[in-house]
Amino acid sequence: MNQHELARGIALSVAASTLFALMSGYTKWLAPLDGLDIFAWRIVWTLPGALALVVARKRWPQLCALVARLAKTPRLLLLSAIEAALLGVQLWIFLWAPLHGRALEVSLGYFLLPLAMVLLGRFHYGERLDGFQWAGVAAAAIGVAHELIVTHAFAWPTLVVMLGYPPYFMLRRRLNADPLVSFAVEIMLMSPVAVVMLFMRGAVAEVASQPHLWLLLAGLGALSTIALASYLRASRHLPLALFGILGYVEPVLLVGVAVLLLGEPFSTRQLGTYVPIWIAVALTGVHSARLVMRERSRKQTMPMSEHHASAEHETVAEEIERVD
Repeated sequence: MNQHELARGIALSVAASTLFALMSGYTKWLAPLDGLDIFAWRIVWTLPGALALVVARKRWPQLCALVARLAKTPRLLLLSAIEAALLGVQLWIFLWAPLHGRALEVSLGYFLLPLAMVLLGRFHYGERLDGFQWAGVAAAAIGVAHELIVTHAFAWPTLVVMLGYPPYFMLRRRLNADPLVSFAVEIMLMSPVAVVMLFMRGAVAEVASQPHLWLLLAGLGALSTIALASYLRASRHLPLALFGILGYVEPVLLVGVAVLLLGEPFSTRQLGTYVPIWIAVALTGVHSARLVMRERSRKQTMPMSEHHASAEHETVAEEIERVD
């Protein structure tokens, strides 16, 4: 993995985390719509954005090929439907939580998700962790242990996030399709369900009576498309363990949104859970910086002939990337 790919993956992951956190606070502007309504509208408004991204990135032939492949292979269609359902649950709970005072519980789930992803990468995919990654896992584990000791359990929104995403990413890797194309197909599979929900729940009439909501919902769709596309793209540029640890950036931002913008209480007891995990975030930053610096140093000390060969390989890779 070269320096450009690492840096690009890290930047995409951080950008996605920032947009996701902003989206959590954005839901407050969409009253009186509830979490299920907002989820359904998000899917409807994300679909054109996702298809526009596919066209802009010249992925339309791949999208058509994947749709044709799914139509001819019921097993793959079923796996894609399960994948879309797993993602749908996560999109719903993310929008439902801030409207019901549960944003901190969801943020804790996002804190625990990278730990689950790191361990999945280590023990299922055989990825190796360096000292900073193990230290980050240990620091996060201390925070998890504190939460279990104090509360004796995790809230169900926390468990949904922590346990729901790993099988989703495992399915994505098994299907091995372009991340943007897969994302578009998932939204396409969810869209009919979302449209039916909107009409059955009277959400279309609700929005029609308040025209300003159309603009706000279009903004939600744009945020959703850019954030999800960046996140899924980052998953293909980074090793699973690093991708998982970088996921700590988002829940840190979510805590800030929950406390500062949504007014959820944050007690001193919770510091025992969050401080060790924030330490894990700092270790993540150090680890990411070391990866980029190590690759840069390797390139600077590389013999000229190898450097030219590497540059030629990267140019070919970039051309392939543009074609794909």
